[in-house]
Parts: sequence; structure tokens; C-alpha cells
Amino acid sequence: MSQASYPDLNTYRLSLFVQEDQVLKSVMPEAVALGLPPISVNPDAGQTLYLLARMIGARKILEFGALAGYSAIWLARALPREGRLISLEIDPKHARIARSNLARARLADRAEVRTGPALELMAEVSEEAPFDMIFIDADKESYPRYLDFAMDHVRLGGLIAADNADGHGHAHEVLEPGDGRRGIQTYNRRVASDRRLVSHILPIGGWLAVSVKVEE
Repeated sequence: MSQASYPDLNTYRLSLFVQEDQVLKSVMPEAVALGLPPISVNPDAGQTLYLLARMIGARKILEFGALAGYSAIWLARALPREGRLISLEIDPKHARIARSNLARARLADRAEVRTGPALELMAEVSEEAPFDMIFIDADKESYPRYLDFAMDHVRLGGLIAADNADGHGHAHEVLEPGDGRRGIQTYNRRVASDRRLVSHILPIGGWLAVSVKVEE
């Protein structure tokens, strides 16, 4: 049996376990060319979100922040054919691109992007709860408010995941008032201490804070 050589352990891990098809590989380069910021989750985090959703048998997922639809493709692919992904995106241009990418990935039958401020769309979305999984990757100062919503609208045994738990590399620092990353610090403290959750940070990409709801 032949063996391949890898330059380091991380390359070995990613080569074996993170598989992007051509649709996923093209999403962010094309989005950046259209003027979107290069701030999507990376393939490592995408594979992890897919795995988490499959592990709990998710059938209904809510996402805060669509950008170009990269993470939405990973999440929607984890759903059964009759499953449902709702992604909330404030920017109309981003939402149009995300819808186009979901259609290109042949996921338009189970994934939709709703446009508008998430804090305004939550009342409408609450009628479709409970969700099996809620993924948060939107404006950082609002993370605590998104967590409030998630706690009330994810099922018992469901998952809440948040990207950029590292605070873009600054979560461990004392941040000035008004710095949106303080919302991430508050989020991290709350999920770490809430008795209704079992939580941990996975140091993948911008770090994923992952919580399972164990009590109402």
C-alpha cells in the first residue's frame, strides 16, 4: 500500500477530511470579484458545520448572515431533501449572490435567503421554530441578542454555533467601549457559563463556539 507524504500535520488533516467541490471552490473568489468582503468561513469550518448538522440529524436550520452563501451550501447539503435552511442577510446584493450560489448548488428547493436586518426578521422567523441548529455569523455586536433568540428557538438537544469566537484574534484582550468585538466576548462568556448549555470553542477557522442545549 503506497503512502503519500505531507509537509505538516495540518495539511495531512485537511487533505483527508475537507473536500470542496467546484461549486464551493468558486463561491468566494467570484464573490470577492463582485466586491464582497473575503470574510466567509473557511473550508475547514464549512466541513465542521456540515458534520455537526449531520450528527444531530438536523432538518431545520437558521443562519444569521449569508454573505455569498458559502456556509449555507455546507449546511443545506447536510439536510435531507425535505429539510429547510433559512438564511438571514441584511445586504440585498449579498442576498442575491447567495441565492444564485444556492441555486447553482441545486439547493434552492431546501434553502432560502431572506433580506433585511436580522433583528427585524426574527419575529417572522420565530413562527417557524423550533430549529435543530442555529448558526450565527453576522454583525458581532449583536451576537448576544442572537443568542437570546437562539436559546428560545432551538430545540432541546439542538445546536447553536457562532463563528469568529476568537474576536478576529482579539477576544482575549480588553477592548474599548464601542468595539463590536465586545459582543463576541459577551457571547463567549454567556455560553461558557449558562447551565442550559454544554459548550466549547473549536479552534477552526475564526474559531467556532459550539453549544448543545441540554435544558429548557
